[in-house]
Amino acid sequence: MRVFVWLSFSILVLLMSQPARASDAIVTEGVIDATVGAVWRAWTTSEGLRSWLAPHAEIDLRIDGVMRSNYDPKSSLGGSGTIENKILAFEPQRMLSIKVTKAPEKFPFKSIVHEMWTVLYFQSTSDGKTLLRIVGMGFGTDEESQKMKDYFMRGNAFTLSQLQTYFRR
Repeated sequence: MRVFVWLSFSILVLLMSQPARASDAIVTEGVIDATVGAVWRAWTTSEGLRSWLAPHAEIDLRIDGVMRSNYDPKSSLGGSGTIENKILAFEPQRMLSIKVTKAPEKFPFKSIVHEMWTVLYFQSTSDGKTLLRIVGMGFGTDEESQKMKDYFMRGNAFTLSQLQTYFRR
């Protein structure tokens, strides 16, 4: 009991020490015509990622594991267009949290992208489909952060749309 109380207090202190930002989070959500298990596999396996996200993709699903993708079919993983994300946390078929550790060469916000992270929530609907909620956090109030926030709002909506289209086939 003491460990739990100490841990809860420590988390509260940590959260209170973070600067509050009214414009911090972006949320994109939609229903996917597939089970949570199928959507989870699409996000958390190399084969799944390659089937809908990018022609070159791999994931090592573990804490501190790496998710890499490259959207250019003529390139390869490790090429200048490769995006690398570190897996911060996951709960199988419920939540996946990632953070960019290496941006592609032409990414416009390389100097600040390391300040944000993404959490994906997978929830079964009453009719056996999946509600996917993508939450981006860590955006500042400065102009560059707000531009990056807009970039990710559009990108997350596109990503969700691509996944929905994949499962409608």
